[in-house]
Amino acid sequence: MLLSGKEPSVKMKADTRILSEKFEARFSRKPTLAVVYVGNNPASAVYVRNKKKACEETSIGHLDVDLDENISEEELICRIKELEKDEKVDGILLQLPLPKHLDETRVLKYISAEKDVDGFSETNLGRLLTEEKGLVACTPKGIMYMLDYYNIETEGKNVVVVGRSRIVGKPVSALLSQKKRNATVTLCHTKTENLEFYLKNADIVICAVGRPRVIKENMVKKDAVVIDVGTNRVGDSTKKSGYALVGDFCYSQEDGGSLKVTPVPGGVGLMTVASLMENTVIAACRRMGIETEEL
Repeated sequence: MLLSGKEPSVKMKADTRILSEKFEARFSRKPTLAVVYVGNNPASAVYVRNKKKACEETSIGHLDVDLDENISEEELICRIKELEKDEKVDGILLQLPLPKHLDETRVLKYISAEKDVDGFSETNLGRLLTEEKGLVACTPKGIMYMLDYYNIETEGKNVVVVGRSRIVGKPVSALLSQKKRNATVTLCHTKTENLEFYLKNADIVICAVGRPRVIKENMVKKDAVVIDVGTNRVGDSTKKSGYALVGDFCYSQEDGGSLKVTPVPGGVGLMTVASLMENTVIAACRRMGIETEEL
């Protein structure tokens, strides 16, 4: 069974549009997202266009900040500081990866927790661990929404997360460990010995490795739920672009078991963008001293 991201992402964006329109009616302006795009990375360009389209679909204001790939780190930081001071900008997204001469970790520190709609800042990650209100990283947030949308129970379940990045692996592990989720979480990584042992005992597997088809169907239980976060480009001469997008998980769509898996593309990626839109409205509301429930 394929757990499509299309239906839940459409629902999430529709609900976000309602909130955005209420915000505009109350404060006479749209919640606004600034997307900072450095250079000309083709994959990043696609993601930036998708985010702009999502802003239009959710009635969120969109500010393009396109910068030359040779920009200095100090110039980039100055531009982010300007966006921080701009009262009409509610969220700042720095499109990654940056050109190699720029230090992503250092630059990201200049985006305040209040405008960090990606949820990557130390403050927002800390709030996640302490279960305080913050902006939750978009992909983990989207995964939680998908689990709820498809009525996939997490309480008491064994969940294996493969990958320990601060973008997906660590925050999704923290979310699933919270009292409202009550999952038993095992976080695996490149140094985990006998990975298949953990996978075979998992009710839910979250693949966030970033390596094409590295986890095979025979490594998981037949009735497992597999959330595939990977978006990997592999060569494919049958495609006009010359490549295909595949996940971290390799499975057969003719499988006769009861495996449930998110497709790539068309799965978690759609939820990540939808979550970014919702985070922008949440950030806008909090900057005005309210929660979305008060609109």
